[in-house]
Amino acid sequence: MRSATRLLSRTAATSMVVATAALALTGAGTASAAPQQTSSVATCTASNVKLTVTKVSRPVNHLLLKATNTGSKSCYAYKAPFLRAGADAQAPLQWVKASKPKSVVKLKPGKSAYAGIITSSPDGEGGHKEKKLGVTLTNKKGNATGKEKTVKLPGSVFFNSAAAVTYWQKSASDALTW
Repeated sequence: MRSATRLLSRTAATSMVVATAALALTGAGTASAAPQQTSSVATCTASNVKLTVTKVSRPVNHLLLKATNTGSKSCYAYKAPFLRAGADAQAPLQWVKASKPKSVVKLKPGKSAYAGIITSSPDGEGGHKEKKLGVTLTNKKGNATGKEKTVKLPGSVFFNSAAAVTYWQKSASDALTW
């Protein structure tokens, strides 16, 4: 009986070694002896990007928000910005869910990301004109990354209840698709 138990124990131990080696070769193991590297890419914030808003000829009732990385290392422009049209705005503009890109936009120093701003629609209700826009960038979880930055609008711009903003895009043309 003892020899059968020893044989079973040896077989189980050998199987465990083989399984562990197989996991190590395929990289499917959960434990790793090497420390995980942290990302050297920061989150884009109002302190490391320059924000500008420009008027576009097409589509109508649209503006283009541009965020240019002014920092010395790359940053991620996560999700979409929170925009506040007017000092009395009680909620940020809604995000255009269909504009969500397949991957997060990474900005190298000097490079830009773009978000399209839909200011109004005939289907929208109410409305008011604004000369400034409050912009707050977001982190990976979609939370605000700091203080709001006020950006001057190109003239007096009409916003109504249909106003919305796209997710960050790699190009201006992609941002103005919606």
